Amino acid sequence: MAKSIAVTHTIPGPKSKALLDEKQRYVANPIGIHLPAAIVSARGALLTDADGNTFIDLTGGVGCLNVGHSHPRVVQAIVEQAQRFTHTDFSVAPYEPYIRLCQRLCEIAPGPRPKKAALFNSGSEAVENAVKIARAVTGRPAIVAFQGAFHGRTYMSLSLTSQVEPYKKNFGPFMSEIYRVPFPYPYRSPEPDATHWVMQHLEELFTSHVQADRVAAIVAEPVLGEGGFVVPPPDFFPKLRALADRYRILLIMDEIQTGIGRTGKMFAIEHSGVEPDLMTVAKSIAVGLPVSAVIGAREIMDALPEGAIGGTYVGNPVACQAALAVLDIMKEENLVARAAALGERLLARFGAIQRRSALVGDVRGLGAMVAMELVKDRRTKEPAPIETGEIIRRAMQRGVLLLRAGLYSNVIRILTPLVITDAQLDEALDVLEDAVLQPFTT
Repeated sequence: MAKSIAVTHTIPGPKSKALLDEKQRYVANPIGIHLPAAIVSARGALLTDADGNTFIDLTGGVGCLNVGHSHPRVVQAIVEQAQRFTHTDFSVAPYEPYIRLCQRLCEIAPGPRPKKAALFNSGSEAVENAVKIARAVTGRPAIVAFQGAFHGRTYMSLSLTSQVEPYKKNFGPFMSEIYRVPFPYPYRSPEPDATHWVMQHLEELFTSHVQADRVAAIVAEPVLGEGGFVVPPPDFFPKLRALADRYRILLIMDEIQTGIGRTGKMFAIEHSGVEPDLMTVAKSIAVGLPVSAVIGAREIMDALPEGAIGGTYVGNPVACQAALAVLDIMKEENLVARAAALGERLLARFGAIQRRSALVGDVRGLGAMVAMELVKDRRTKEPAPIETGEIIRRAMQRGVLLLRAGLYSNVIRILTPLVITDAQLDEALDVLEDAVLQPFTT
């Protein structure tokens, strides 16, 4: 069988190295890079660099490419809209793509309540606006978030984010009235019932730190993303929804990394049967083009006065048409079901690697959002970040692009395009397995 990987030059090759030298001269140092190679083309789940090396991409643009790189339908939609017009500012001169995208998102959003949506540019911006809406509607200031969460890099979203390195270091002070509790993390929970442990923390929070009737919203990821692909127990979100209802707190679900089919449902919160009050969507909605959304119950979204939210570039027509094409592809190519099938394949293979390597402490996932957590000792569960980085480096040199996650940078996560073929996935996982099993020097 023909291989997809083609590494013919040392990485970086001479052309990539020349471009990266220019990057060093002109691009600010805080903008780091993961792959030391300059990409010139991409199709499906494959990336090709300036020197002709082809990689299997298991990162998906950090979760932006569920329908794959350069899907012809998306490219066509982008070109056709760009030929018509590229910008007006919707609030000045409205256009159909914005309206149709809001319509489609409202139609697929979970729960029976009628929905409305508003469009923005990025995931961070969607989170910022969801918080603004929640505070304005409830008249309350406080927001509750979770340890290990990632909600973005602008100041409110960064305040909600729970990781110092590299996101928060030296950037304080952060926004006020943010309160935090643990996320139910079955592998590392100090109690067997992770849900009960977290719910206790929430009740204690309302006793010792902030009164419940001053909390506007609880913001949560259905599966922790940057926090390590932590899947909560099935009873967690129903109980969280009940607690929020009891105190009349809004529940904001951050589906930026989990949404648009990644977990085997269109939105990950659907696995729990819970309807959020507000939901944020970005990343794979438009293959990385800058568009995001807040979707919420109509009575909540309509409670603010005209002009209260918006922006010059929000709901750009080119990005909206790309998003509409993505939603068509997800349905027509049955990619939500494909995500579920990929998840089964990944979990089975990761489980086999775990049986062969004591370095793999935990294997977990929901749909195609799958990860392995690496530890120095399975008994103590001491994180193994150095080994994690080395495995990712080994795989990269052999043509497989991977990312890490977790508070301790010891989790290898999979965000492959859902259009990856079984043969490509198996080829990539063969490389990953070899990278894990190869001895480590001390």
